[in-house]
Amino acid sequence: MFKKILVANRGEIALRVICACKELGIRSVAIYSEADRNSLHVRFADEAICIGPPQLAKSYLNIPAVISAAEIANVDAIHPGYGLLSENANFAAVCEACHIKFIGPTPDVIRLMGEKEKARAAMKEHGVPILPGSDGVVASEEEAIEWARKVEYPVILKATAGGGGRGMRIVRTEAELPALYRAAQSEAASAFGNGDLYLERYVENPRHIEFQVLADEHGNVVSLGERECSIQRRHQKLLEESPSVKVTPELRKEIGDILSKTLSKVGYHNAGTIEFLMDQQSRLYFIEMNTRIQVEHPVTEMVTDVDLVKSQLMIAAGAKLSDVLQGPIVHRGHAIECRINAEHPEKFTPSAGKITTFNPPGGTGVRIDTAAYSEGTIPPYYDSLIAKLIVRGKDRAEAISRMSRALGMFIVEGIYTTIPLHRRILADPEFRAGNFDTGFIERFLAKPK
Repeated sequence: MFKKILVANRGEIALRVICACKELGIRSVAIYSEADRNSLHVRFADEAICIGPPQLAKSYLNIPAVISAAEIANVDAIHPGYGLLSENANFAAVCEACHIKFIGPTPDVIRLMGEKEKARAAMKEHGVPILPGSDGVVASEEEAIEWARKVEYPVILKATAGGGGRGMRIVRTEAELPALYRAAQSEAASAFGNGDLYLERYVENPRHIEFQVLADEHGNVVSLGERECSIQRRHQKLLEESPSVKVTPELRKEIGDILSKTLSKVGYHNAGTIEFLMDQQSRLYFIEMNTRIQVEHPVTEMVTDVDLVKSQLMIAAGAKLSDVLQGPIVHRGHAIECRINAEHPEKFTPSAGKITTFNPPGGTGVRIDTAAYSEGTIPPYYDSLIAKLIVRGKDRAEAISRMSRALGMFIVEGIYTTIPLHRRILADPEFRAGNFDTGFIERFLAKPK
């Protein structure tokens, strides 16, 4: 096992990794910007190193600064968390060149899965169901029109290096395709430095389902089941749950078996998430893979009792899955996670500032992952996530009831949060009945209160 790990992240995920390190007897090193000097991940790590000013490009995304901190602290490995440098193949390659273990897949696999049209081709080759679409990048408006005619409208243009809904446009007619192609290309180039697009059939009113996997460095891969992530606004998830009410045990096993074989063949290892769209006939289609731990990983942990972050550390240290898991994956009950953001619950505008009161809920089946605290400050430079509230119940009805209770006991003052929005979602009859898709939030917000 590693002796010392640098956590190349901030906030609740940095604290989550530090907790896993403490339980495994590993010393942890936090990095922080000047804005995060008083953060809890700095306080609870065994060592902490300031790597720059508040701006991301000058601190958490500054690869030379992160590597310098790792070398100064003489660490064995780096855990990147999620976001930031977690899916940066160049960063993983620099770690490798500096003889520092990157806790994640290899640079080559990160690159493969990061370029969406290549990931799509790799999945198709090994039998993972995918949507009809272009064979790789569409290099011009004319080529996009040709593919759209083959695939049939509506289609969706996507950035090959995209994420978070950027560089993405839905096209319903041929007349609007050229303008939308140019808009998607321009947005992709601005956001990712790469304007390449690919095209696939657009699924109307889909559900967003993702599968969690763990893979060791000995060719063994296991699926830990799915998460339902359809409650989202502008492609940003607000609430996740497991299991999905629409995934049958047979479908869960079928997709899990296909993914295990596929990822073993492509040489994947560590934690990963494969995202699918589900159409109205409950058919799943691959859309992308995230080569890192997910924000919503606690949902899977709650229903499987598998600590995914400790599993990551053990796998990176060379352990086999049989030693990490020590038995088959067993799913128990139902779990829900609400992402509590520092945002106005209706306007969705960021709400940075000082937290004057912070009273997280507790009780049976309740977990909260956060780095927030009373008198702590939410800086304006970073993601708005301040806490993840997770519950588990014996079934979905109990999980909904427990989450509603916990949200009602969660007090945050001094800033706006999305807690009121989550409480409204949990009370909605359509949500409670499991009748929703990725368009739920838009319809929900349009309802009269």
